[in-house]
Amino acid sequence: MGTLRVLGMEMLQTDADTTTAYLQTYEPGRCSADCSFCAQARSASSKSDSIARGIYPPKDTKEVVSRLSKAYGKGLLFRACIQTMKYPSMPEDLLFLIKEIRKASQIPVSVSIFPVPEEKLRELRKAGVDRLVIPLDAATEEIFARIKGGGEPCGYRWETHLKALSDAVRVFGKGMVGTHLIIGLGETEEEACGAIQMLSRMGAYASLFAYTPVAGTRLAGKQPEIGHYRRLQLACYLIDQHMSSFDRMVFSEGKIAAFGIPGSYIREVISSGEPFRTRGCPDCNRPYSTEKPGGVIYNYPLEPKEKDTATIKKQILEGL
Repeated sequence: MGTLRVLGMEMLQTDADTTTAYLQTYEPGRCSADCSFCAQARSASSKSDSIARGIYPPKDTKEVVSRLSKAYGKGLLFRACIQTMKYPSMPEDLLFLIKEIRKASQIPVSVSIFPVPEEKLRELRKAGVDRLVIPLDAATEEIFARIKGGGEPCGYRWETHLKALSDAVRVFGKGMVGTHLIIGLGETEEEACGAIQMLSRMGAYASLFAYTPVAGTRLAGKQPEIGHYRRLQLACYLIDQHMSSFDRMVFSEGKIAAFGIPGSYIREVISSGEPFRTRGCPDCNRPYSTEKPGGVIYNYPLEPKEKDTATIKKQILEGL
């Protein structure tokens, strides 16, 4: 809906316009995978036009692509990110959409996709995709098996996703491949930091999402405790910037007790606000994708203000 606002196709009041166009291949049915947190999963009873809090209403491809080109030309949008469902004709639909976008403009294109053969990755890169995302979603193999199908028909396997990420790094290059980690699925801070470090060594980066309950899905839960999320945002930033590492951090009963750098540096990094902004491909800000306006902000779509970083400092200490 935020994308449609920037494209001039939806009336919406917001304090943070999206800087990336979030698109999705269209399929009137459901995804053949059965991720327990997803509204589009084959066993979900929820409406299938949403991802977390994001709503993806079907729109005419030609009009969207035309307006996308104009918005990019005017500096209103800086990237297009295409989400994909799992269904038989998805690869063809995805390539069609990429080629239509590329005919109209040179806007950078990211794709979020489930594991596919390496030759398909090379085909996407040749078509004009510069960044690729393969969502792990879970920080551990045990959680992955519980929420993403555990290898059942049309389910996923942890080792297959890790191999696909490695293949993607080989095709797109280090730092050009990302994954999603949903925080609030039962992971400890130590487990999440271990996963983030593993991905960094692989040449991939992690984008953090706060678990968002969706009515009609198999997973019943609540959003993560804010202190837990803030500490992981900070740890993720420090690992990503090579300012610290999992081996240098100290954990107590699964929680971060020390970040592996002096306290003066920690305060400086927190005051910058950078670790708490939306993480993803360049120019990705996903406004309110996992939070309600007026509620707790997990990922800031704009630079946090001084009052925000003061609150963040207190949140990081919560539960310690």
